[in-house]
Amino acid sequence: MKAPPTVWTGRVLSGLFALFMLAASIAPKFFMPEIAREASRPIGVADENILLIGVIELGGTLLYIWPRTAFLGAIALTALLGGAIATHMNAGSPLFSHTRFGVYLGLVLWAGLWLRDPALRALLPFRARGE
Repeated sequence: MKAPPTVWTGRVLSGLFALFMLAASIAPKFFMPEIAREASRPIGVADENILLIGVIELGGTLLYIWPRTAFLGAIALTALLGGAIATHMNAGSPLFSHTRFGVYLGLVLWAGLWLRDPALRALLPFRARGE
């Protein structure tokens, strides 16, 4: 059976989110630890926590891309993004480029899941005005 355009749009958004997480956030923590340390020190992340954060990100991303556990992965990643937002706020990072970046990622994460999961759309429907 052919998936509707809504589902494909959700798959694309979810795929882009997962690729971003894997390439821009998780991979540096595993394969380029010095770059990850240099980026994390100014915002107060201890060097010994970087690999653990990468493991948590990887676990959440893997849960998110697997359809049966996508909702659990989205919740875990939302918590992680909330921590990143709080860390950037505490460090005094620029609002729109750094602090709010977690909000932007969270919107893509949830939009992708909402579009690809009919059960989530039924649980959280958008209603037109006047309904």
